[in-house]
Amino acid sequence: MFDGSKEEKIDGLLGGDHRRENNMATVLEIIQGIAQAAANSYDGAHEDSLQPDGKGKKIGLAREDGHYINDRRVMDGFKVVFHGPILRVKYQAEVRIKDVKQPGFENDVGRRLQDIVKFLKKEYKAITGNTLTLTKEGDHHILVQRMSNYRTDCQAHCDYKIGGINDVGEIEEGSSEDRLDKAVRDWLSLGRKEATYAGGSPGKTRPSNDTRKGK
Repeated sequence: MFDGSKEEKIDGLLGGDHRRENNMATVLEIIQGIAQAAANSYDGAHEDSLQPDGKGKKIGLAREDGHYINDRRVMDGFKVVFHGPILRVKYQAEVRIKDVKQPGFENDVGRRLQDIVKFLKKEYKAITGNTLTLTKEGDHHILVQRMSNYRTDCQAHCDYKIGGINDVGEIEEGSSEDRLDKAVRDWLSLGRKEATYAGGSPGKTRPSNDTRKGK
């Protein structure tokens, strides 16, 4: 029997509680879902025999070619980094120098990034039951560094706007070192205060609760 002096509980919630409309995920839930989707891309995840359900997770990485033990494979992988509402997908691989010199190398790396994003969306859907929207922001960037006369280290990344995250501001431009340097320069620009109080010395001000008489 409903007691008018109390709020009625419906599905474990009080009548006055704010309900989440249309089952919209919170920022934390979106981040956790993306992080778990990325974690499910461990080396060997593509092998059917290594999955409990016998269904491997195809990501589109070069390491998926060939047997995970018997065959020689190209080692590559990816990780995700959150910059406010921006998701940065980073890809890294050891690439032969002769492959880097191929005309379509940059396009191949771009397709790898696209395949990774497709995997994240699919895996996110399987984990949370919700749809993940990732909107590409600008072009992808590639850095290739020579390791030997045979191999290079390839690092690439691309940024994507995460759908459903509206109350998180974008991170400040520049690296952490740049921001620290700016903060130090701003502090130095304030200059030294030359205020002097009785009995004190230059550069110091008297606290408001200091009622002592100067000597």
